[in-house]
Amino acid sequence: MEIFLSEMEREKPTRFSPQQLARFTSDFSMVLGSGGFGVVYKGEFPNGLPVAVKVLNSNSDKKVAEQFMAEVASIGRTYHINLVRLYGFCFDPTMRALVYECVENGSLDRLLFGENKATNDQWGKLEEIAVGTAKGIAYLHEECRQRIIHYDIKPANVLLDAVFSPKLADFGLAKLCNRDSSQVPVTGFRGTPGYAAPELWKPYPVTCKCDVYSFGMLLFEMVGRRRNHDASLSETRQWLPRWTWDMFEKNELPEMLSLCGIKETNIEKAGRMCKVALWCVQYLPEARPTMGKVVKMLEGETEIPPPPYPFQRSMPNLVSSSGSSEDTDPSESTRETSEPSYAAPGEGVLEIEILS
Repeated sequence: MEIFLSEMEREKPTRFSPQQLARFTSDFSMVLGSGGFGVVYKGEFPNGLPVAVKVLNSNSDKKVAEQFMAEVASIGRTYHINLVRLYGFCFDPTMRALVYECVENGSLDRLLFGENKATNDQWGKLEEIAVGTAKGIAYLHEECRQRIIHYDIKPANVLLDAVFSPKLADFGLAKLCNRDSSQVPVTGFRGTPGYAAPELWKPYPVTCKCDVYSFGMLLFEMVGRRRNHDASLSETRQWLPRWTWDMFEKNELPEMLSLCGIKETNIEKAGRMCKVALWCVQYLPEARPTMGKVVKMLEGETEIPPPPYPFQRSMPNLVSSSGSSEDTDPSESTRETSEPSYAAPGEGVLEIEILS
């Protein structure tokens, strides 16, 4: 671990001491949030720059160490306007912490589902957030020296700055792989149920296309401004991706978007987002577009061909992002979808592993 951290110090992040973090945060006096990982505190560098200090739970659990190294190794080597910036870290017997830029407007999750959720008048802003998030993921997949697979794309991990520009965060599950490697072996389930690609439930290597799937699920929620699963709605509308497909197949997508409260002036752009989402959630990973292609489709730079039926014939029991389950049986469709082709891992796969 110390060898790895010494190498990282030669890159962009700064290594801080616990005493420095205590000064930055006024002895950890202002809590921004907390979760299973630990607590996030608001702080300030001596030059007045606001920061967020994520202090990880103080235990020696190997999974916590893996998540710590994954964040430092991935986001510590990157810089993009749509990625939250890692300023530094603390690795000490008494503390493990990550120091990020402070993003002022909370998460996309709060904007979509919170008390003051986005209104129709903010549709243009939602579209910009979708494009910016896609650009951030495309950078990870296609522009970094080593490809980075995030594995946990969801609204809660898209943070919004003072002008609501999106910044992808939480790289605790991320993996690095060589750019000439198409597959990464994965041990154990990764991601969040309701957003995770179906191949992540299987004991096979995965590709960066799992992030494309998760982004598609995020797009559905941005268009509908609702959770993808809502048991309070009529049966045909409960699972938003399936309802979107059904309405698209019947050429009634504008009617669905109107029911979602989208103004007529925004119907065309919202319809484009729906079609991109249907492409992103194709059951076969190889059928999904690259994130670079997704950006072009969202920005209208390339034509979006009609997406094919996206679901497998007999879908597994999917746990929704709201904690409910949805057993979707698309057998009513006459189309059939074969199982994905899982080849052996490619040569030259680079994984960030932790040695305890």
